[in-house]
Amino acid sequence: MDEKTIRREPARVRLGHSDLVVRPIGLGLMGMSQYYGTADPEASVATIQSAIDLGVDLLDTSDYYGASNAAPGRPVQGFGHNEGLLGRALKGRREKVVVATKFSARPTPEGRSVFDGRPEYVKAACEASLRRLDTDRIDLYYYHRLDPTVPVEETVGAMAELVAEGKVRALGLSEVDPGILRRAAATHPITALQSEYSLWERGVEDEILPECRRLGITFVPYSPLGRGVLAGRFRRGATFDIEDIRSTLPRFQGENFENNMRLVDALGEFGEARQCTPGQVALAWLLAQPYDIVPIPGAKRMAYIQENFRATSVPLSADDLAYLARLFDPAHVKGSRFGTVNAPRR
Repeated sequence: MDEKTIRREPARVRLGHSDLVVRPIGLGLMGMSQYYGTADPEASVATIQSAIDLGVDLLDTSDYYGASNAAPGRPVQGFGHNEGLLGRALKGRREKVVVATKFSARPTPEGRSVFDGRPEYVKAACEASLRRLDTDRIDLYYYHRLDPTVPVEETVGAMAELVAEGKVRALGLSEVDPGILRRAAATHPITALQSEYSLWERGVEDEILPECRRLGITFVPYSPLGRGVLAGRFRRGATFDIEDIRSTLPRFQGENFENNMRLVDALGEFGEARQCTPGQVALAWLLAQPYDIVPIPGAKRMAYIQENFRATSVPLSADDLAYLARLFDPAHVKGSRFGTVNAPRR
């Protein structure tokens, strides 16, 4: 390997200023409960256990995963479903992993969701998550989406009390701007910020990533494979079932999708020339960025988890990184990242 080649070995990395240490690629579990079609619960539990045995040690869930569906009127798994899956999978394996979950998106009887950052709800949500996960502590507890009616200092203050009580080890935020991030960090140390980031979604690069670096916060990209498109899962003209959230997202529609697939085709050619998959290239590109980054690609099948795990051994030169950044320049990607589905999408 020449001096210009950047490679990140699968050594463990520390999350922020905490004592939590994980491998460079985690696993997002949301798709096992909602948004990407149906999944068999027993198969999901077995897959999570196999992932842990493989060495995946950052597992990401939320109390909300299972409470929503991309298709209005379709049956849903139920609030807390995903945490329940993880709780079952952790039996006999709890000490091998860092468990990350989230709160704030609360479903209403009308089928909507509201974001609740009140201190009393923070504590009630944590207790419920602990029961579903069948554990005595949450390693990384995220404020999933901001409640605009409650100052972030009050919400994070309540989360800090959970740390003091030993129920939570470290705190995280999701999808917040730099100002909110600074206010939260001034209230209690923030270990991780989770937002969307990938070759085809670069909105965090200008302000969020530099602010994370300044504050010593690890950035955890969700949808690092662009909801599967960067993994080469689809072909031009693909359509998505009404139960699949991609059926509502502008980047997966019509001319936008056709344009974006041309970029993905070029990514596939790049990977093929290097004997790796496009998804492995996309993850390796993230790992090679000059920030503390731990992506959490989602997967339902063990074969995909193994493929993603091997991305840590994909070498990319400085020229490779520059080429990929130019290929997926934000001006080249057509369509906004969200449609009209009632949040949160992750």
